[in-house]
Amino acid sequence: MSVEKAVAEVVTLASELIAIDTTNVGDPTTLGRERAAAEYVAAKLSEVGYEPTYVESGARGRGNVVARLPGADPARGALLVHGHLDVVPADPAEWSVHPFSGEVRDGYVWGRGAVDMKDVVAMTLAVARSFKRDGVVPPRDLIFAFLADEEAGGFYGARWLVDNRPELFEGATEAISEVGGFSVTLADDVRAYLVETAEKGVMWLRLLARGTAGHGSMLHEDNAVAKLAAAITRLERHRFPLVLTEPVRELLTGVAELTGVPFDPDDPEAAVARLGNLSRMIGATLRDTANVTMFEAGYKANVVPSVARATVDGRMLPGREKAFEAELAEILGPEIVLEWDSLPPVQTTFDGALVEAMAAAVTAEDPGARVLPYMLSAGTDAKSFQRLGVRHFGFSPLKLPPDLDFTALFHGVDERVPVDALEFGTRVLDRFLRAC
Repeated sequence: MSVEKAVAEVVTLASELIAIDTTNVGDPTTLGRERAAAEYVAAKLSEVGYEPTYVESGARGRGNVVARLPGADPARGALLVHGHLDVVPADPAEWSVHPFSGEVRDGYVWGRGAVDMKDVVAMTLAVARSFKRDGVVPPRDLIFAFLADEEAGGFYGARWLVDNRPELFEGATEAISEVGGFSVTLADDVRAYLVETAEKGVMWLRLLARGTAGHGSMLHEDNAVAKLAAAITRLERHRFPLVLTEPVRELLTGVAELTGVPFDPDDPEAAVARLGNLSRMIGATLRDTANVTMFEAGYKANVVPSVARATVDGRMLPGREKAFEAELAEILGPEIVLEWDSLPPVQTTFDGALVEAMAAAVTAEDPGARVLPYMLSAGTDAKSFQRLGVRHFGFSPLKLPPDLDFTALFHGVDERVPVDALEFGTRVLDRFLRAC
Protein backbone atom coordinates (compact mmCIF):
# COMPACT_ATOMS: atom_id res chain seq x y z
CA MET A 1 0.00 0.00 0.00
CA SER A 2 1.15 3.52 -0.71
CA VAL A 3 0.58 4.38 2.94
CA GLU A 4 3.94 2.76 3.73
CA LYS A 5 5.68 5.66 1.97
CA ALA A 6 3.92 8.05 4.31
CA VAL A 7 4.72 5.90 7.35
CA ALA A 8 8.38 5.74 6.33
CA GLU A 9 8.81 9.52 6.36
CA VAL A 10 6.47 10.73 9.12
CA VAL A 11 9.06 10.53 11.93
CA THR A 12 11.60 12.50 9.90
CA LEU A 13 8.98 15.12 9.05
CA ALA A 14 7.99 15.46 12.71
CA SER A 15 11.60 15.72 13.86
CA GLU A 16 12.51 18.34 11.25
CA LEU A 17 9.39 20.41 12.01
CA ILE A 18 10.13 20.37 15.75
CA ALA A 19 13.69 21.54 15.04
CA ILE A 20 12.26 24.74 13.52
CA ASP A 21 11.69 27.10 16.45
CA THR A 22 8.19 28.54 15.94
CA THR A 23 7.70 29.89 19.46
CA ASN A 24 4.67 32.15 19.81
CA VAL A 25 4.97 34.45 22.82
CA GLY A 26 1.54 35.96 22.23
CA ASP A 27 2.87 39.50 21.71
CA PRO A 28 1.52 41.00 18.46
CA THR A 29 4.42 43.48 18.34
CA THR A 30 6.95 40.62 18.19
CA LEU A 31 8.11 39.23 14.86
CA GLY A 32 6.36 35.94 14.11
CA ARG A 33 8.42 32.76 13.78
CA GLU A 34 6.13 30.55 11.70
CA ARG A 35 7.55 31.58 8.31
CA ALA A 36 10.40 29.05 8.24
CA ALA A 37 8.09 26.14 9.09
CA ALA A 38 5.50 27.33 6.57
CA GLU A 39 8.16 27.52 3.86
CA TYR A 40 9.32 24.01 4.82
CA VAL A 41 5.76 22.67 4.44
CA ALA A 42 5.21 24.54 1.16
CA ALA A 43 8.44 23.07 -0.26
CA LYS A 44 7.46 19.54 0.75
CA LEU A 45 4.07 19.97 -0.94
CA SER A 46 5.53 21.52 -4.08
CA GLU A 47 8.05 18.70 -4.32
CA VAL A 48 5.28 16.18 -5.09
CA GLY A 49 3.20 18.39 -7.37
CA TYR A 50 0.93 20.56 -5.23
CA GLU A 51 0.63 24.28 -5.93
CA PRO A 52 0.38 25.54 -2.36
CA THR A 53 -0.68 29.06 -1.46
CA TYR A 54 1.66 30.79 0.98
CA VAL A 55 0.08 33.69 2.86
CA GLU A 56 1.42 35.97 5.56
CA SER A 57 -1.07 37.92 7.60
CA GLY A 58 -0.61 41.56 8.49
CA ALA A 59 1.97 40.56 11.08
CA ARG A 60 5.43 39.82 9.66
CA GLY A 61 6.58 36.23 9.78
CA ARG A 62 3.14 34.74 10.32
CA GLY A 63 3.33 32.19 7.54
CA ASN A 64 0.31 30.08 6.51
CA VAL A 65 0.10 27.42 3.78
CA VAL A 66 -3.04 26.09 2.09
CA ALA A 67 -3.27 23.41 -0.61
CA ARG A 68 -6.22 21.61 -2.20
CA LEU A 69 -6.43 18.05 -3.54
CA PRO A 70 -9.44 17.65 -5.87
CA GLY A 71 -11.81 14.79 -5.05
CA ALA A 72 -13.99 12.46 -7.11
CA ASP A 73 -17.18 14.40 -6.38
CA PRO A 74 -16.70 18.17 -6.63
CA ALA A 75 -20.36 18.66 -5.67
CA ARG A 76 -19.69 17.29 -2.19
CA GLY A 77 -18.51 19.67 0.48
CA ALA A 78 -14.76 19.73 0.95
CA LEU A 79 -13.06 18.36 4.07
CA LEU A 80 -10.64 20.77 5.74
CA VAL A 81 -7.63 19.14 7.41
CA HIS A 82 -5.80 21.79 9.41
CA GLY A 83 -3.00 22.12 11.92
CA HIS A 84 -0.98 24.92 13.47
CA LEU A 85 2.74 25.50 13.11
CA ASP A 86 3.35 27.66 16.19
CA VAL A 87 4.25 26.36 19.65
CA VAL A 88 4.32 27.79 23.16
CA PRO A 89 7.66 28.82 24.73
CA ALA A 90 10.02 26.27 26.29
CA ASP A 91 12.96 26.76 28.66
CA PRO A 92 15.83 24.44 27.63
CA ALA A 93 17.14 24.39 31.21
CA GLU A 94 14.05 22.44 32.31
CA TRP A 95 14.22 19.75 29.61
CA SER A 96 16.02 16.40 29.30
CA VAL A 97 16.70 17.23 25.64
CA HIS A 98 16.80 20.57 23.88
CA PRO A 99 13.15 21.48 23.16
CA PHE A 100 13.97 22.34 19.55
CA SER A 101 16.19 19.36 18.80
CA GLY A 102 13.52 17.02 17.42
CA GLU A 103 15.62 14.22 18.89
CA VAL A 104 14.47 10.65 18.31
CA ARG A 105 15.29 8.62 21.40
CA ASP A 106 13.89 5.71 23.40
CA GLY A 107 11.06 5.20 20.94
CA TYR A 108 9.87 8.83 21.07
CA VAL A 109 10.26 12.03 19.09
CA TRP A 110 11.10 14.76 21.63
CA GLY A 111 10.62 18.50 21.56
CA ARG A 112 8.24 21.41 21.84
CA GLY A 113 5.32 20.73 19.53
CA ALA A 114 5.69 16.94 19.59
CA VAL A 115 2.04 16.62 20.66
CA ASP A 116 0.86 20.20 20.13
CA MET A 117 0.86 19.79 17.26
CA LYS A 118 3.74 19.12 14.88
CA ASP A 119 3.07 15.39 15.20
CA VAL A 120 -0.29 15.93 13.49
CA VAL A 121 1.21 18.34 10.97
CA ALA A 122 3.76 15.66 10.08
CA MET A 123 1.09 12.96 9.70
CA THR A 124 -1.05 15.26 7.54
CA LEU A 125 1.92 16.27 5.41
CA ALA A 126 3.06 12.65 4.99
CA VAL A 127 -0.39 11.49 3.84
CA ALA A 128 -0.91 14.53 1.59
CA ARG A 129 2.43 13.86 -0.11
CA SER A 130 1.64 10.16 -0.48
CA PHE A 131 -1.75 10.86 -2.07
CA LYS A 132 -0.25 13.27 -4.60
CA ARG A 133 2.67 11.01 -5.50
CA ASP A 134 0.38 8.03 -6.07
CA GLY A 135 -2.43 9.88 -7.82
CA VAL A 136 -4.99 9.07 -5.12
CA VAL A 137 -8.35 10.72 -5.77
CA PRO A 138 -10.25 11.06 -2.47
CA PRO A 139 -14.07 10.93 -2.40
CA ARG A 140 -14.26 14.71 -1.89
CA ASP A 141 -11.95 17.71 -2.13
CA LEU A 142 -9.37 17.83 0.65
CA ILE A 143 -8.09 21.22 1.81
CA PHE A 144 -4.82 21.00 3.74
CA ALA A 145 -4.09 24.07 5.88
CA PHE A 146 -0.96 24.68 7.96
CA LEU A 147 -1.51 27.73 10.13
CA ALA A 148 0.12 30.38 12.29
CA ASP A 149 -0.76 31.85 15.68
CA GLU A 150 -3.16 29.22 17.06
CA GLU A 151 -1.50 29.42 20.47
CA ALA A 152 -2.56 33.06 20.77
CA GLY A 153 -6.08 32.72 19.37
CA GLY A 154 -5.36 32.47 15.64
CA PHE A 155 -5.76 36.20 15.05
CA TYR A 156 -2.79 36.13 12.64
CA GLY A 157 -3.58 32.66 11.34
CA ALA A 158 -6.96 30.96 10.96
CA ARG A 159 -8.98 33.98 12.09
CA TRP A 160 -7.12 36.30 9.70
CA LEU A 161 -7.51 33.89 6.78
CA VAL A 162 -11.23 33.39 7.43
CA ASP A 163 -11.75 37.16 7.45
CA ASN A 164 -9.40 38.04 4.58
CA ARG A 165 -8.94 34.94 2.40
CA PRO A 166 -12.14 32.89 2.76
CA GLU A 167 -11.88 31.72 -0.86
CA LEU A 168 -9.05 29.41 0.20
CA PHE A 169 -11.66 27.35 2.07
CA GLU A 170 -14.40 27.53 -0.53
CA GLY A 171 -16.82 24.65 -0.26
CA ALA A 172 -15.51 23.35 3.06
CA THR A 173 -18.33 21.88 5.16
CA GLU A 174 -16.45 19.72 7.67
CA ALA A 175 -13.03 19.77 9.28
CA ILE A 176 -10.67 17.71 11.42
CA SER A 177 -7.70 18.81 13.48
CA GLU A 178 -5.93 18.34 16.81
CA VAL A 179 -6.63 16.91 20.28
CA GLY A 180 -8.85 14.03 19.28
CA GLY A 181 -8.57 10.46 18.11
CA PHE A 182 -5.99 9.58 20.78
CA SER A 183 -6.39 6.35 22.71
CA VAL A 184 -7.26 5.90 26.37
CA THR A 185 -6.71 2.48 27.96
CA LEU A 186 -9.63 1.81 30.29
CA ALA A 187 -8.77 -1.78 31.26
CA ASP A 188 -6.52 -4.59 30.06
CA ASP A 189 -6.53 -4.24 26.27
CA VAL A 190 -9.75 -2.16 26.36
CA ARG A 191 -9.18 1.07 24.48
CA ALA A 192 -11.35 4.02 23.54
CA TYR A 193 -10.35 6.68 21.03
CA LEU A 194 -11.69 10.09 21.99
CA VAL A 195 -12.98 12.33 19.21
CA GLU A 196 -13.45 15.98 20.09
CA THR A 197 -16.99 17.13 19.23
CA ALA A 198 -17.00 20.24 21.43
CA GLU A 199 -14.66 22.69 23.08
CA LYS A 200 -15.11 25.32 25.73
CA GLY A 201 -15.10 28.99 24.91
CA VAL A 202 -12.18 31.23 25.87
CA MET A 203 -12.21 34.51 27.74
CA TRP A 204 -8.78 36.01 28.41
CA LEU A 205 -9.45 38.61 31.09
CA ARG A 206 -7.33 41.60 32.00
CA LEU A 207 -8.07 42.81 35.52
CA LEU A 208 -7.12 46.21 36.88
CA ALA A 209 -7.41 47.65 40.37
CA ARG A 210 -6.70 51.27 41.27
CA GLY A 211 -5.74 52.68 44.64
CA THR A 212 -3.81 55.49 46.28
CA ALA A 213 -0.04 55.47 45.94
CA GLY A 214 2.11 56.19 48.95
CA HIS A 215 5.00 55.27 51.24
CA GLY A 216 5.10 51.62 52.26
CA SER A 217 5.74 52.47 55.90
CA MET A 218 2.42 54.28 56.41
CA LEU A 219 -1.14 53.10 56.98
CA HIS A 220 -3.05 52.41 53.76
CA GLU A 221 -6.77 51.79 53.30
CA ASP A 222 -6.81 52.07 49.49
CA ASN A 223 -4.18 49.56 48.35
CA ALA A 224 -4.56 48.48 44.73
CA VAL A 225 -2.49 45.33 45.25
CA ALA A 226 -4.59 44.22 48.22
CA LYS A 227 -7.83 44.89 46.33
CA LEU A 228 -6.76 42.82 43.36
CA ALA A 229 -5.33 40.03 45.50
CA ALA A 230 -8.62 39.79 47.43
CA ALA A 231 -10.64 39.68 44.21
CA ILE A 232 -8.45 36.94 42.74
CA THR A 233 -8.70 34.95 45.99
CA ARG A 234 -12.50 35.12 45.76
CA LEU A 235 -12.30 33.91 42.18
CA GLU A 236 -9.91 31.08 43.09
CA ARG A 237 -12.30 29.83 45.80
CA HIS A 238 -15.42 30.09 43.66
CA ARG A 239 -16.96 26.95 42.14
CA PHE A 240 -18.94 27.53 38.98
CA PRO A 241 -22.11 25.43 38.61
CA LEU A 242 -21.82 21.84 37.40
CA VAL A 243 -23.34 21.29 33.95
CA LEU A 244 -23.50 17.84 32.35
CA THR A 245 -23.30 18.56 28.63
CA GLU A 246 -24.20 16.00 25.98
CA PRO A 247 -20.61 15.23 24.84
CA VAL A 248 -19.55 14.55 28.43
CA ARG A 249 -22.65 12.45 29.08
CA GLU A 250 -21.96 10.38 25.94
CA LEU A 251 -18.32 9.90 26.94
CA LEU A 252 -19.08 8.77 30.48
CA THR A 253 -21.89 6.49 29.30
CA GLY A 254 -19.53 4.88 26.77
CA VAL A 255 -16.79 4.42 29.37
CA ALA A 256 -19.33 2.75 31.68
CA GLU A 257 -20.32 0.33 28.93
CA LEU A 258 -16.69 -0.56 28.22
CA THR A 259 -15.65 -0.99 31.86
CA GLY A 260 -18.85 -2.33 33.39
CA VAL A 261 -18.72 0.36 36.10
CA PRO A 262 -22.12 2.13 36.19
CA PHE A 263 -22.32 5.84 35.49
CA ASP A 264 -24.64 7.88 37.70
CA PRO A 265 -25.71 11.06 35.80
CA ASP A 266 -26.44 12.69 39.16
CA ASP A 267 -22.79 12.29 40.19
CA PRO A 268 -20.63 12.81 37.08
CA GLU A 269 -17.65 13.88 39.16
CA ALA A 270 -17.35 10.35 40.57
CA ALA A 271 -17.25 8.91 37.04
CA VAL A 272 -14.66 11.47 35.96
CA ALA A 273 -12.48 10.69 38.98
CA ARG A 274 -12.18 7.11 37.73
CA LEU A 275 -10.55 8.29 34.48
CA GLY A 276 -7.09 8.62 36.02
CA ASN A 277 -4.82 11.20 34.38
CA LEU A 278 -7.56 12.08 31.91
CA SER A 279 -9.73 13.38 34.77
CA ARG A 280 -7.86 16.72 34.83
CA MET A 281 -9.07 17.58 31.35
CA ILE A 282 -12.51 15.95 31.45
CA GLY A 283 -13.15 17.34 34.93
CA ALA A 284 -12.62 20.83 33.54
CA THR A 285 -15.51 20.24 31.12
CA LEU A 286 -18.05 19.77 33.92
CA ARG A 287 -18.08 23.48 34.75
CA ASP A 288 -16.64 26.85 33.76
CA THR A 289 -13.13 27.64 35.00
CA ALA A 290 -11.15 30.82 35.64
CA ASN A 291 -7.48 30.62 36.62
CA VAL A 292 -5.15 33.53 37.30
CA THR A 293 -2.02 33.20 35.14
CA MET A 294 -0.24 36.55 35.53
CA PHE A 295 0.03 39.24 38.26
CA GLU A 296 1.81 42.54 37.93
CA ALA A 297 2.10 45.31 40.55
CA GLY A 298 4.60 47.63 42.13
CA TYR A 299 8.12 48.80 41.33
CA LYS A 300 9.87 49.27 44.72
CA ALA A 301 9.73 47.60 48.13
CA ASN A 302 8.76 50.77 50.02
CA VAL A 303 6.21 52.15 47.54
CA VAL A 304 2.53 51.22 47.52
CA PRO A 305 1.58 51.42 43.82
CA SER A 306 -1.58 53.05 42.51
CA VAL A 307 -2.30 50.26 40.00
CA ALA A 308 -2.27 46.45 40.04
CA ARG A 309 -2.97 44.18 37.08
CA ALA A 310 -3.66 40.50 36.56
CA THR A 311 -4.54 38.14 33.72
CA VAL A 312 -7.08 35.35 34.06
CA ASP A 313 -7.64 32.44 31.68
CA GLY A 314 -11.39 31.88 31.63
CA ARG A 315 -13.08 28.94 29.89
CA MET A 316 -16.83 28.60 29.59
CA LEU A 317 -19.13 25.78 28.52
CA PRO A 318 -21.32 26.06 25.41
CA GLY A 319 -24.37 28.16 26.23
CA ARG A 320 -22.76 29.69 29.32
CA GLU A 321 -21.16 32.79 27.77
CA LYS A 322 -23.46 35.45 29.24
CA ALA A 323 -23.87 33.67 32.57
CA PHE A 324 -20.10 33.29 32.89
CA GLU A 325 -19.52 36.97 32.20
CA ALA A 326 -22.13 38.01 34.80
CA GLU A 327 -20.79 35.60 37.40
CA LEU A 328 -17.25 36.89 36.97
CA ALA A 329 -18.32 40.50 37.43
CA GLU A 330 -20.19 39.61 40.62
CA ILE A 331 -17.28 37.64 42.09
CA LEU A 332 -14.61 40.23 41.31
CA GLY A 333 -16.68 43.18 42.48
CA PRO A 334 -17.22 46.75 41.26
CA GLU A 335 -13.70 47.98 42.13
CA ILE A 336 -12.08 45.71 39.57
CA VAL A 337 -12.01 46.91 35.96
CA LEU A 338 -12.47 44.06 33.46
CA GLU A 339 -11.40 43.90 29.82
CA TRP A 340 -11.28 40.74 27.75
CA ASP A 341 -10.80 39.00 24.44
CA SER A 342 -13.11 36.07 23.85
CA LEU A 343 -13.50 33.17 21.46
CA PRO A 344 -16.77 31.20 21.37
CA PRO A 345 -17.39 27.59 22.35
CA VAL A 346 -17.69 24.98 19.58
CA GLN A 347 -20.07 22.01 19.55
CA THR A 348 -21.42 19.46 17.08
CA THR A 349 -23.16 16.10 17.31
CA PHE A 350 -21.42 12.73 17.27
CA ASP A 351 -23.09 11.24 14.23
CA GLY A 352 -23.03 11.08 10.45
CA ALA A 353 -20.91 9.58 7.69
CA LEU A 354 -17.71 11.32 8.79
CA VAL A 355 -17.95 9.85 12.29
CA GLU A 356 -18.58 6.41 10.77
CA ALA A 357 -15.47 6.82 8.61
CA MET A 358 -13.40 7.74 11.69
CA ALA A 359 -14.61 4.68 13.58
CA ALA A 360 -13.97 2.38 10.62
CA ALA A 361 -10.44 3.71 10.12
CA VAL A 362 -9.56 3.30 13.81
CA THR A 363 -10.99 -0.19 14.22
CA ALA A 364 -9.33 -1.39 11.01
CA GLU A 365 -5.98 -0.68 12.70
CA ASP A 366 -7.05 -1.50 16.28
CA PRO A 367 -9.84 -4.13 16.19
CA GLY A 368 -12.15 -4.07 19.19
CA ALA A 369 -11.47 -0.44 20.04
CA ARG A 370 -14.34 2.02 20.37
CA VAL A 371 -14.62 5.64 19.32
CA LEU A 372 -16.26 8.01 21.83
CA PRO A 373 -16.98 11.76 21.79
CA TYR A 374 -15.64 14.22 24.34
CA MET A 375 -15.36 17.95 25.03
CA LEU A 376 -11.98 19.67 25.01
CA SER A 377 -11.34 21.96 27.97
CA ALA A 378 -9.09 24.18 25.82
CA GLY A 379 -9.61 25.68 22.35
CA THR A 380 -8.40 25.24 18.78
CA ASP A 381 -8.65 26.96 15.39
CA ALA A 382 -12.10 25.38 15.10
CA LYS A 383 -13.33 28.60 16.72
CA SER A 384 -12.29 30.52 13.62
CA PHE A 385 -13.50 28.03 11.03
CA GLN A 386 -16.96 27.78 12.56
CA ARG A 387 -17.39 31.36 11.32
CA LEU A 388 -17.54 29.79 7.85
CA GLY A 389 -20.16 27.28 8.96
CA VAL A 390 -17.67 24.41 9.05
CA ARG A 391 -18.59 21.44 11.26
CA HIS A 392 -15.53 20.49 13.26
CA PHE A 393 -14.06 17.38 14.89
CA GLY A 394 -10.81 16.79 16.74
CA PHE A 395 -9.42 13.69 15.04
CA SER A 396 -5.66 13.20 14.95
CA PRO A 397 -5.33 9.51 15.78
CA LEU A 398 -2.63 8.16 18.07
CA LYS A 399 -2.43 4.77 19.78
CA LEU A 400 -0.73 5.58 23.08
CA PRO A 401 0.97 3.48 25.76
CA PRO A 402 -1.37 2.86 28.73
CA ASP A 403 1.04 4.47 31.20
CA LEU A 404 1.70 7.66 29.23
CA ASP A 405 0.19 10.77 30.83
CA PHE A 406 -0.62 12.27 27.43
CA THR A 407 -2.58 15.35 28.52
CA ALA A 408 0.29 16.44 30.80
CA LEU A 409 2.57 16.72 27.76
CA PHE A 410 0.56 19.59 26.24
CA HIS A 411 2.60 22.73 27.03
CA GLY A 412 4.62 20.58 29.45
CA VAL A 413 8.31 19.83 29.96
CA ASP A 414 9.83 16.95 27.95
CA GLU A 415 6.97 16.94 25.46
CA ARG A 416 7.27 13.84 23.28
CA VAL A 417 5.27 11.52 21.04
CA PRO A 418 5.81 7.77 20.56
CA VAL A 419 7.27 6.80 17.19
CA ASP A 420 4.85 3.89 16.83
CA ALA A 421 1.93 6.23 17.64
CA LEU A 422 2.98 8.49 14.76
CA GLU A 423 3.15 5.51 12.42
CA PHE A 424 -0.21 4.18 13.64
CA GLY A 425 -1.82 7.60 13.24
CA THR A 426 -0.51 7.94 9.70
CA ARG A 427 -2.11 4.62 8.72
CA VAL A 428 -5.43 5.59 10.29
CA LEU A 429 -5.40 9.04 8.70
CA ASP A 430 -4.63 7.49 5.32
CA ARG A 431 -7.61 5.08 5.64
CA PHE A 432 -9.89 7.85 6.83
CA LEU A 433 -9.07 10.32 4.06
CA ARG A 434 -9.57 7.61 1.42
CA ALA A 435 -13.14 7.09 2.72
CA CYS A 436 -14.18 10.51 4.01
